[in-house]
Amino acid sequence: MKFCKAYQQYVQEQGQQLPAVGFKKLKKIMKRCRKSSLHPSCPDHCPVCDGTFFPSLLNEMSEILGCFNQRAQELLEMHLASGLKKYFLLLKAKFQGNHNTLIQDGKDLVMYAIINAIAIRKILKKYDKIHYSKQGQLFKSKVQTMHKEILQSPWLCELIALHINLRETKTNSIGVSALFDGCYLTFKDGKPSLTCELFDSIKIDIDLTCSICLDTVFDPVSLTCGHIFCYTCACSAASVTIVNGLKEASPKEKCPLCRQRKVYEDAVHLEELNILLGRSCSEYWEQRLQMERVERVRQVKEHWEKQCRVFMGI
Repeated sequence: MKFCKAYQQYVQEQGQQLPAVGFKKLKKIMKRCRKSSLHPSCPDHCPVCDGTFFPSLLNEMSEILGCFNQRAQELLEMHLASGLKKYFLLLKAKFQGNHNTLIQDGKDLVMYAIINAIAIRKILKKYDKIHYSKQGQLFKSKVQTMHKEILQSPWLCELIALHINLRETKTNSIGVSALFDGCYLTFKDGKPSLTCELFDSIKIDIDLTCSICLDTVFDPVSLTCGHIFCYTCACSAASVTIVNGLKEASPKEKCPLCRQRKVYEDAVHLEELNILLGRSCSEYWEQRLQMERVERVRQVKEHWEKQCRVFMGI
């Protein structure tokens, strides 16, 4: 079965619950573009493609990413919550609290992310084949800088970490399967990375070394550009204290790696990744924890001393 038919079948099985790539609609746009063009290939600035195809695809990608992020965030909050908070979340989501249900929901979300990533890659590849161009690949690169690429989502990273955590807990020993296969925390020269090999040649490799302190990320946060840093390192790069937090960062502040602006305000704390690294690097984690406590106490003390001086007009 061709991917297009398999994808359409998947979309039909999901019903109207989840946004998807409009394969048929996008193909009709490309067909109309070929008929309207006087040349065998589409010109660099085609009104049909520039005005319809790419904007339509971008809108669909935004909806898919937004849906995935929201559902993954709710699932992970449900898993990490405890006590009264978990009870209210269960009531709000009408969730049964069954561990198998959690696993299945996680699998469904990962499948949703992967199959849509493949669908987007296929339709852009088809665009370039029809038009004898590289506009599809250029669009893909542009989308990545706009943070619309679903495989860059920090929530996918969190689901991978959740999978490994579930696999390594006692829960898995009683016969409950993990989210999906092919995901591992690997170490090369003492440097950790998350590796996930998925079907159709999709491979995700996430470096877990903070590019600021050059050590394993501690209390990791993912900026909206997808780069991961230690929380205190990210605060330092954003010129804010840990008391104020990343949400107080100026929009002008740039990511230390890609130099993009406006990447701090919506940064995501990677709680599952933090748990995974704490379990896998216990000796380093304990040493780093002691250092972080000293640094955080220092920053808090300086913050309140400054506030007192301002209050007293000194």
